[in-house]
Amino acid sequence: MPAGGGTRGQRLCVYHRPYGATARGAIVYVHPFAEEMNKSRRMAALQSRAFARAGCAVLQIDLLGCGDSSGDFGEATWDDWVADVLEAAGWLLGRHAGPLTFWGVRCGGLIASDASHRIDTPCDLLLWQPPKSGNALLTQFLRLRVAADMLDGQAKGTVDKLRSQLDAGETIEIAGYRLAPALAGGLEHAILVPPPPPGRVTWLEVSTRADAALLPASAATVQRWQQTGVGVNAQVVRGPAFWSAIEIEEIPSLINATTLAALTGTVAA
Repeated sequence: MPAGGGTRGQRLCVYHRPYGATARGAIVYVHPFAEEMNKSRRMAALQSRAFARAGCAVLQIDLLGCGDSSGDFGEATWDDWVADVLEAAGWLLGRHAGPLTFWGVRCGGLIASDASHRIDTPCDLLLWQPPKSGNALLTQFLRLRVAADMLDGQAKGTVDKLRSQLDAGETIEIAGYRLAPALAGGLEHAILVPPPPPGRVTWLEVSTRADAALLPASAATVQRWQQTGVGVNAQVVRGPAFWSAIEIEEIPSLINATTLAALTGTVAA
């Protein structure tokens, strides 16, 4: 797919054609940040195929500088990524009437949330393990660099120092990824907001505990949105943190719960 919004190059996309003559929905997949994207590919592919079997059209896109798309990770900005998601939505809606859902995993949920407020078409959000905030996710990513420096015996980096370098306009390398100030700044200020009315939200988290509840920050956000009239269905599914696991993980129960939510607007009890 050619890039939109004036951005450069091509974007690798995988289109899952819906089973049946008419699509029951149009779903744009927004992948996580950095290495979490690669760890999530298997689950994203399995879920996309499940959606297609259920009659939904799905478009997976590698954002600028990610995966097999054009550009370098260190050249991407937050606005580039949101523009890519909007371009993907336009492509998919040009072939299927909708309704439109932005499906974001981890950081992808923040991008999807932003995109939902920059598109004229009504849309829903499907969130897998969304982070507390973009700032929290950025801090987590910077800590990888601090830990790597300590393992190398350098012990010279701190999160605050790395933030200062970014604020000064420097690009820093973390775990093989070049993080530019323009992307870091966008991530730092990103927050989860529900889609404009009448959009609804499906919020799914995973935990290895059988009796787990939503994370405290997640529960507070869900409650706040519900109190303002947003339709939010939330559930915790038992399974590992596939986006950060050493081995590639599959969670069939998450796929089943997500497919049910997409088709009925509810999650399994």
